[in-house]
Amino acid sequence: MGSAIKAILFDSGRVLNCPVTGHWFISPNFFNFVNEEKFKSLDLKIRNNAFHKANSYISKQNLIKDEDEEFYHFTEFYRIFSTELPQLKWDDNLIKSIAFDLVTNYKKYRFYKDASDLIPELSRSYRLAVVSDAWPSLDNVFKQAGLRDYFSSFIISSTKGVTKPHELMYKTALEELEVSPSEAIFVDDNIRNCDGAEKLGVNSIVLCRDIRQYLFNKITSPRHSIVRNLNDVIKKLR
Repeated sequence: MGSAIKAILFDSGRVLNCPVTGHWFISPNFFNFVNEEKFKSLDLKIRNNAFHKANSYISKQNLIKDEDEEFYHFTEFYRIFSTELPQLKWDDNLIKSIAFDLVTNYKKYRFYKDASDLIPELSRSYRLAVVSDAWPSLDNVFKQAGLRDYFSSFIISSTKGVTKPHELMYKTALEELEVSPSEAIFVDDNIRNCDGAEKLGVNSIVLCRDIRQYLFNKITSPRHSIVRNLNDVIKKLR
């Protein structure tokens, strides 16, 4: 890759950050609204099935333009979730409180230390972009963390109406960064998304922070460049 690279496109979740609770749909204050003991006493398969049903709804909402729309759709998300778990006896106010916390609590994600440390450093040598399958509130998450200004392009799928690996996601970032595909690299934890970038001529790196996923991908996808962290990404750039 080397000196010809002028820009880096980053996925967000599991590459730069992760949910503080360990679950994307359990907001930071979730257990301030919900009895934790009662919630966790429910069979895990039943809970996961409820999340699956709710996720089926949110994943079909391709175009969500702002946080007001995000709040509306996540209210419906938790309404579906609660219908699947009637024993929790959630009322509408509780549902809205959880949805509001998920959308507007900008400390809901924890940035990995290497991301917090290296993003400012990388921004001095490369033009940076976020290219993420996410919702509008992600922008404020980066602002809250003091990292937003390091990114010259910030592409969120829900505001574009498409998700990766749709070419619009990558092309928009390249246009905003004013670089050609050969002058950029794309970093994502999903091989399919990396393949989407490579179809456009953007070199990609698969970042797997989970050791089991890393080893699995190393064995099953030998043609891909697979790393464990952002320090390894920097080594690839040299």
